Amino acid sequence: MKLRQNVKHFAAKQALTLPVLGEKVNDRLVDLHTNVFADKADADRADERRDHLDDFFDATMDTYVAALEAGFPEAEAREITHIQANFDFYNHGWTEMMEFPSDELQAHYDRYEDFFGKYGITISDPLGEFRPRGGITEAPSTPEKLDDPDHPHAVGGFADDVYVETEGGELVVGGQEEPGDVDPSEAPGVE
Repeated sequence: MKLRQNVKHFAAKQALTLPVLGEKVNDRLVDLHTNVFADKADADRADERRDHLDDFFDATMDTYVAALEAGFPEAEAREITHIQANFDFYNHGWTEMMEFPSDELQAHYDRYEDFFGKYGITISDPLGEFRPRGGITEAPSTPEKLDDPDHPHAVGGFADDVYVETEGGELVVGGQEEPGDVDPSEAPGVE
């Protein structure tokens, strides 16, 4: 998958594991992701998906931290959560929101199969053990879109590794090295 990576991603990584600050950053990242992906939804469908997206992205923050604790670098931990989201989008027929084409779902799953298997994450159950006890808000599906999927926001051909576009536009396979002087106060949601 192709992602962007900058100092804010590394700051968020640090901040998410801190008391109090972590909660603020978590909430801001959930809002940010909900807004980004709701904007990719068909305009007449965006609002009905927001509560579902909020709940889903909140759960993936726990996945992100678990992936970091398992030793994945920041880009791969974040990619894992984006893959989960794309599984969910596919399951709902929300193909216009997907970041990679649906024919790459299995390849992305296979790259992280050990991690996903440890937590019961599958293409059909994208949250696995990270699903909150109370569940997540449901939203209407559009399964008819799976017959002829439209992926206007998908970037294919990056299923074999994580590809990171730096702030300078350079494409780095595997992600960047974490800077040594990252300040968690630079994370989204910290004022």
